[in-house]
Amino acid sequence: MRPTAWTEVHDPEGVRYGIPTFPWRAAPEGLATRRQLRAAGLRPGGQEPVAQVMRLRRRGRAPLVGYLYRIDHAKPVRPMTPGRAEALAKAMRARRTCPDCGRVAEYCIPTSLGMCVPCAYPTESAALVA
Repeated sequence: MRPTAWTEVHDPEGVRYGIPTFPWRAAPEGLATRRQLRAAGLRPGGQEPVAQVMRLRRRGRAPLVGYLYRIDHAKPVRPMTPGRAEALAKAMRARRTCPDCGRVAEYCIPTSLGMCVPCAYPTESAALVA
């Protein structure tokens, strides 16, 4: 009998993967991923993952893995302070500022281009404006 994806990733004792592993969307109660904790206003708070959820993918690609943390050990998210908000605003402005022309774009500058779109493609931009 060929193993199914469910049986291949269902390892609640952690023998196969070294950590208890459950199929995608089949995590036990009381455990949550980072995103689920964040949606509930919580953070892992320094705790190590106690389990993982795994979903196999086709054609030999690496499986999708999500680490699970105990909800009862999670801590509340730290509130945004004025200093942290200012630092975040500066960082986002730097990501939107073109190093060539100095213009602040409405979008983050693509790292693949290294400059704003009008600087990267000046002929196309001029044609669109005219």
